[in-house]
Amino acid sequence: MALANKVSILMKKLTDKNAASYTLILIVLTFIVRCFIAAYTGLGNGESYYFRGSLHLSLSYFDQPPLFFWLGAISIKIFGLTNFGIRFPSVLLFAGTTWMMFLVGKKIFNAKAGFWAAVVMNLSALFSYAVACWYQPDAPLMFFWLVATYFIVELMVGFSAENSEAMRNSRRAWLLWLAIGITMGFATLSKYHVLFLFAGVFMYIATNKSQRHWLRHPGPYVAILITLIIASPILWWNYNNNWVSFVFQGSRAGAKQGFQLHPDWFLRSILGQSLYVLPWIWFPAVRQLFISFKLRKQLLAYSFFFWMAILPIVFFTVVTLWADLQFHFHWQAPGYMMLFVPLGFGIDKCLNSEGRGRRLTRRWLNFSVYFTVITVGVLTLHMVTGFWNSYGPKGLVHYFHGDTVDPTIQGVDYTDIKTRFEKEGWMSNPNIFAGAPRWWLTGKVDWALKGQKPILVFDPDARNLAFLVDPKTLVGKDAIVIGDKHQPFIDMNVKPFFDSVTQLPDIQVMRNGPEYTLQVYYCKNFHKPLLPRMDMPIYRQLIGLPPFGK
Repeated sequence: MALANKVSILMKKLTDKNAASYTLILIVLTFIVRCFIAAYTGLGNGESYYFRGSLHLSLSYFDQPPLFFWLGAISIKIFGLTNFGIRFPSVLLFAGTTWMMFLVGKKIFNAKAGFWAAVVMNLSALFSYAVACWYQPDAPLMFFWLVATYFIVELMVGFSAENSEAMRNSRRAWLLWLAIGITMGFATLSKYHVLFLFAGVFMYIATNKSQRHWLRHPGPYVAILITLIIASPILWWNYNNNWVSFVFQGSRAGAKQGFQLHPDWFLRSILGQSLYVLPWIWFPAVRQLFISFKLRKQLLAYSFFFWMAILPIVFFTVVTLWADLQFHFHWQAPGYMMLFVPLGFGIDKCLNSEGRGRRLTRRWLNFSVYFTVITVGVLTLHMVTGFWNSYGPKGLVHYFHGDTVDPTIQGVDYTDIKTRFEKEGWMSNPNIFAGAPRWWLTGKVDWALKGQKPILVFDPDARNLAFLVDPKTLVGKDAIVIGDKHQPFIDMNVKPFFDSVTQLPDIQVMRNGPEYTLQVYYCKNFHKPLLPRMDMPIYRQLIGLPPFGK
């Protein structure tokens, strides 16, 4: 009840004058909490997979642009090779993202709207936890996306935007276009989703008569040129690697085995998005998309948010009709982030109204705060300790899928792997390297060993790891390959590369007792297989070809 009372008091005392102070308090409190989450919870599959990229700096990487790898490298130099060290840039950048959300809301509507937009973003599970805490490219993307948005709003969306043609040749307009180019350049270095930022701005300009004059102004083209210059490391790396990043990302939106509609994938995507954002936040956000469409001709702000939101949301949802994007429900996140701004304004209007709408909005906010605080607390504690065994995540998975594995085990570091390596003397043996038959498991093994061993992916889908370790340097050495019920793939993809493969006693991953079992294989004398395996990146590298391509 104390928390609800504090939220109610905040609603009553919030004004345009103190909204900035309340936002800063929100940032400080959530920053401290996320520092603890970042430090004490294990790295997930994706984070562990990305980690080695921060040890091998490159102009770009296979499946992501380089900025978050570079930031991770700087951070671990400062804080050490720890969970906190690798994740700190995400925590810090999301604090900045929260502040930029406030500034954008204040610039377009009012300070209170900006505050509530920042609050809603911090209450959404996707943003509050995954984007804000995990070592992923989303944190820098969201930050630079909103910084660029702030400058775009200042130039062509704010209160004076209807008369923007009068200041098109002013020094201020040129400075804003330069700022847009720089920030969009850094957003491009963060994640390829930035294409929707470019497309959204173009559609906004093209569909609003008062803004079409910018198409005849050099400013947008100078901004694009600056963006391309900043993003040139991506282009140069891809030029030298058969444009593999663009081929890989583009192929994910295609039908892999013939075009066929899958309504179940489409419905799964919508349900997944609502769960990630949280249904009671997702529905009001989507409602703002329809409101923005309805009011887009009356107010430039609504037109802007409509185009900035609809493109990523609709694109990554519609393609699931034929492309299996699996559980990548966060790919629509930039669109939802943009809808939080008009949603913040809608909350402010409801709280300043009288009657039922005000009461419902207060109850909705109270419930959202309670749910997020309690859920984050319980799940974080469970991820660290595994206390919630009986009716927790494991029980839900068992009820719906019949599986007995707790899915939160993915957020536990497999430190028992390193313990086993040290016990057997494998860590100190320079003639032994590590491997796994899947890219995500290779990442988990790599993080457990803290990158102290060369590691290979024995699978056609080796992704970024194929560029970070040269298999030719490991010929003649032995390997410890870790499997996760992957015996058929051990037989098919591992055994051809060795003289012999012997299964050893399993590794038990411990949390609240033994919770997960990994298989261990000792593989002798790594070499090129007798039969060609052109589907395997490590085979291609062994015969002197690039890991991917024809």
